[in-house]
Amino acid sequence: TVLDDLPDDVRLYPVGRLDLNTSGALLVTNDGELAHRLMHPSYRVPKLYEALVEGRVSAAGLRALRDGVLLDEQPGGTWLSIEIAEGRNRQVRRMCEAIGHRVQRLHRARYGAVTLGRLTRGQWRALTPQELHRLAKSVGLER
Repeated sequence: TVLDDLPDDVRLYPVGRLDLNTSGALLVTNDGELAHRLMHPSYRVPKLYEALVEGRVSAAGLRALRDGVLLDEQPGGTWLSIEIAEGRNRQVRRMCEAIGHRVQRLHRARYGAVTLGRLTRGQWRALTPQELHRLAKSVGLER
């Protein structure tokens, strides 16, 4: 799991999850209340996904997604930027399939106010105090 390469002398909570075919930002914290609030749908923490879907998405398809923004076109596919705040199981994949476009690649680029920056697959970094403050504040935890 994602926790295998992290210290095991403290209780750590992954914030959300990524399925096997999804890459991107995954937060891990030792603060159980923060993790709970960041994941709970009632706090509506935004997550930004970049999805490469099959085919060219029509204007009607984009309207159906409501938050979809065309980023780039590639032969046989369309890159979309989709921000969600709910986070249901496989939500972005199911949304795209509902308008007739299977997701070929999916990447979570941002979780709340935290972006990956220059991190590559398998790398991790500690949050800055400012990032931690913004995350806590976004879910009503003033610290």
